[in-house]
Amino acid sequence: MKKLIPLFLIALLFSCQNSAQVNKEQNAVINAKPVEVPIKNGKAKAYFASGCFWCVEAIYESVKGVDEVINGYSGGHTNNPTYEASNTGRTGHAEAVEVIYDPQVISFATLVDVYFASQNPTQVNGQGPDNGSQYRSIIFYQNDNQKQIILMKKEALSKILNKEVAAEVYPFQKFWKAEDYHQNYEKLHPENRYVQGVSVPRLNRFKAKMPEVLKENH
Repeated sequence: MKKLIPLFLIALLFSCQNSAQVNKEQNAVINAKPVEVPIKNGKAKAYFASGCFWCVEAIYESVKGVDEVINGYSGGHTNNPTYEASNTGRTGHAEAVEVIYDPQVISFATLVDVYFASQNPTQVNGQGPDNGSQYRSIIFYQNDNQKQIILMKKEALSKILNKEVAAEVYPFQKFWKAEDYHQNYEKLHPENRYVQGVSVPRLNRFKAKMPEVLKENH
């Protein structure tokens, strides 16, 4: 009986952790009407969360048609989230990226393909060694067309893998830019052990999967 009690407590703990994000405020975010970001100077914006934003930034910046990628936070119910606050897992936010791209060169659908090709699509609440709700996978849609593209690709991938795809699908609300020291992190810190051991290998795995979408200098 003593062996069963710790197992019960562990199960209860994980149950509490998994339900921590689903509160009244978070449900309001999940069920909100999406905000559509207007195209400016011919450039559109898309938003993705897929583990550590340092990794995701480097991946999308290697793709043709992408002008810039900004690291930040999205998907939560608090205002002005910080790195420290999001890491508690209590803000609802995930580390996310804002992808600024030319829709004449690359489509939103292809950006979603890049998203799934650059991660472990079945890992829940994290990517690789990064675990917690702040590292969960989320794809944000700004209109019904984008939502249908995401759901279609997610369902197709699930059938191929014969497993559930972990990415959540959220209506986009707001993107909060991360602290300056998080921007262009992989480029500025190539000697960093995390960059060398996690970020660069993840980027290289993606490049091998989708070489046709890479910029010439990548």
